[in-house]
Amino acid sequence: MSKVSIIIPTLNEEKCLGRTLRHLSLLTPPAKEVLVVDGRSSDATITIAEQAGASVLIAQKCGRAAQMNQGAKAASGDYLCFVHADTLVSDDLVTLIEETLADQSVSAGGFISLMAGDKTTRWGVTLHNFLKTYYAPLLFRPHLFVRGLRLLFGDQAIFVRRTDFLECGGFDNNLPIMEEADLCLKLVQRGRICLLNRIVQSSDRRVAHWGPFKATAIYLYIGFLWGVGVSPQYLKRFYEEIR
Repeated sequence: MSKVSIIIPTLNEEKCLGRTLRHLSLLTPPAKEVLVVDGRSSDATITIAEQAGASVLIAQKCGRAAQMNQGAKAASGDYLCFVHADTLVSDDLVTLIEETLADQSVSAGGFISLMAGDKTTRWGVTLHNFLKTYYAPLLFRPHLFVRGLRLLFGDQAIFVRRTDFLECGGFDNNLPIMEEADLCLKLVQRGRICLLNRIVQSSDRRVAHWGPFKATAIYLYIGFLWGVGVSPQYLKRFYEEIR
C-alpha cells in the first residue's frame, strides 16, 4: 500500500477542487488517502470533496498553515504531500515521492510549477518561479544553500516524511505567508531539499488578475523583503486572496 497522504487546504475552492481531485483519483499507484482540510467554506467546496471520495476535516483554526498542520497530524501515511486546490499533478506522483524519500539524505522535495490557465501558459512567470527556488536561498542563505537548501512554495506540491515534519514543528501557524519557505529552513537541518525535474500545473488565476508584470514584481518584492527579515504579517498585505 502507498505510504503517501495528500493534504489539501481549502477555502471556497469550488471552481477548481473537483478537477484537482479527479487528477488525484488517477494516481498509479493511488495515494494512501486524500485529506481536504477546509477553512469553513461558504460555497460547495465540502460537497465536492465528499462526492470525490476525499476525507474532509473542518479546520479547528483557519489559515493555510494551520489547516495543513491539522491534516498532517490526522494523516496515517509515512509521507505527506501538500497540494493546493488549484494544482494538477502527474499520475506517477506517489512513485516519485516514495523513490525520492527513500534516500535518507533528502528531507523534502517538490516539483516545477508550470503556471497556466485555460488558454494561456505563463512561461515568464513559470521561469522566474523556477529560478527563485535556487537564487533566493543562494542570495539570502548561502551557508544553507551549499547544504542543500532550496526554497519551495505551495504550488510546487511539497512532500516530506511525516516524522520529520512533526519533529521540526511543521508550518508556523502564525505565518500568513511564506510558511513553506520557513518550513524549508527547518527541514534543511535534516537533509537536502530536492526540486524534481517534473512538472505540476498550477492555476494562473492570480497572474490573470494582476497581470504578468505586476505579479512578477510582487513576487520579487515579497521575496526580497522576506529575505532581509521583514515581517510576513506586513508582506501579506501585498498578497491578496484570488478565487
